[in-house]
Amino acid sequence: MHKHLKRSRKRLLSRLAWRIQLVFWSGAILVGLVATMLAILSEEADDYFHVLAEYSGVIPFILPPVGLMLISWLTNKFFQGSEGSGIPQTIVTMQKSEQFYLRKSLLSLRVSVGKFLMTILGLLSGLSIGREGPTVHIGASIMYSLGKFTRFPPHYIEKGLILAGGSAGVAAAFNAPLAGIVFAIEELSRSFEEKNSGIILTAVVLAGMTAIAIQGNYIYFGSVYTVLPTDTSWIAIPVCGVLGGLFGGLFSQTLISGSRALKPMLKKYPTRVALICGITISMLGYFSSGATFGTGYNEAAGIISGTSEYDPWFPFLKVFATVASYLSGVPGGIFSPSLTAGAGFGVNFYNWLPVAPYETMILLGMLAYFSGVIQSPITAFVIVMEMTDNHDVLLALMATSIIAHGTSRIVCPVPIYRALALQIITSYKKVAPQKETIQKVAE
Repeated sequence: MHKHLKRSRKRLLSRLAWRIQLVFWSGAILVGLVATMLAILSEEADDYFHVLAEYSGVIPFILPPVGLMLISWLTNKFFQGSEGSGIPQTIVTMQKSEQFYLRKSLLSLRVSVGKFLMTILGLLSGLSIGREGPTVHIGASIMYSLGKFTRFPPHYIEKGLILAGGSAGVAAAFNAPLAGIVFAIEELSRSFEEKNSGIILTAVVLAGMTAIAIQGNYIYFGSVYTVLPTDTSWIAIPVCGVLGGLFGGLFSQTLISGSRALKPMLKKYPTRVALICGITISMLGYFSSGATFGTGYNEAAGIISGTSEYDPWFPFLKVFATVASYLSGVPGGIFSPSLTAGAGFGVNFYNWLPVAPYETMILLGMLAYFSGVIQSPITAFVIVMEMTDNHDVLLALMATSIIAHGTSRIVCPVPIYRALALQIITSYKKVAPQKETIQKVAE
């Protein structure tokens, strides 16, 4: 006991220990600041594109292809490693042994700057992308880069800093601290390590408090009050779970197969692929009267509140616009567009089979599609619960998410972020990927 107290006192008075803590705390606050800045500037960029589109009908046909070509060129010229969502890249950097060399390429301040700027430029160009995946990548890059400034313990460097940064990014992006913690456990690491739990919690709390201090304690989609009556309305759970999971799985499998098929073209002719994808995004925006441009936050909020006109084709067009945006190979996430498409599918489910209240069907549809896309049922459930502040349909949300996850696995056997992480590993030719590592990532 005496030795233990002596060791604890020595650690408490250690200058190195305090230096590590101060650098770590500063990093978590910095993640919160950067996440908040990205949220504010992304919203401004999204809104500004729509203002320009209203000012001139030619803008929606020019900005997406030209902007996408510019982003593609800048990314390949100056910001290699910042492509895509950012979550698969973060997953790759947490693999052991032969994957260590990838951390230098995928986690750096240069990558963070590129991710930040290109995401904003993408929304300014009308791309159907989200900022949440990029925020995870930026958070992981910032926290990992801190290892260069002080001598962190081995378990901090190995996974702790990356996990802490990624989870803090989710927490600050959605103002959903619980979702950040669950995301780190279920999606990023697929396991819970007690030695990293403390730094993950600390990073989430500090980043979340920083975001709240700047933006206020807001709810992403606002409070949504709805209940599920204890009658035949419970049929909505399997209906939304199966249909939403099926559509979500098909979307994920399309991205996985499309990314694999287009990879040779993206290496040889990145700007040509960007041009084709940009023209596709412009045409989809034209057919949707501009609704498919951007993150889709305003469209989703309008659907949930019932204050906007609705086109039954909207969720399908939004899905295609997101596919075109992602396959272009530029930085950008799929969280927000998937939530928006899911809300649209929820309205369609209600119109096809109105077995439950309108708001309930939308929430269940949004969650089912989102869970089908990312195949992390607990993370999906917690995110939707926190961003709508709804606890009255808690069991229904949980059941729907689990059903959607199971259905999605039928059409998309490997979760999307795991599959995309595998593609990143195999695309780097410096070190041939070992069979065991590929199997581990796939699992």
